Amino acid sequence: MSDLKFTKDHEQIKIDGDVIWVGITKHAGEALGDLVFIELPELGASVDKGNDFAVIESVKAAAEVYTPVSGEVIAINENLPDNPEQVKEDIDTGWIAKIKLTDAGELEGLMDEAAYQAFCEAE
Repeated sequence: MSDLKFTKDHEQIKIDGDVIWVGITKHAGEALGDLVFIELPELGASVDKGNDFAVIESVKAAAEVYTPVSGEVIAINENLPDNPEQVKEDIDTGWIAKIKLTDAGELEGLMDEAAYQAFCEAE
């Protein structure tokens, strides 16, 4: 069973067992505008919750993507460097990396879609 969760830094995650798909939200994609480059994390890299692990550059600015969980990067979306705009699509095509989760407790505190929408409206 998969489940979508969101962070205050505008990352979107899809929970697939102990594998977490990380992408950005539509809100983040719209704020960035036209994308020109994505720096992906290294395959096999160990990542810690809250640290930046990817960079998205647009014509407006560069934005770090923070990992919402700790674990190991087990897959990267190799389509993104040639097609950075794809990161704005749904999580199934626009994911940045898949992380093998090391601490399921880190999923607590992430927002569901309704809470994330309320958070965006309050910003």
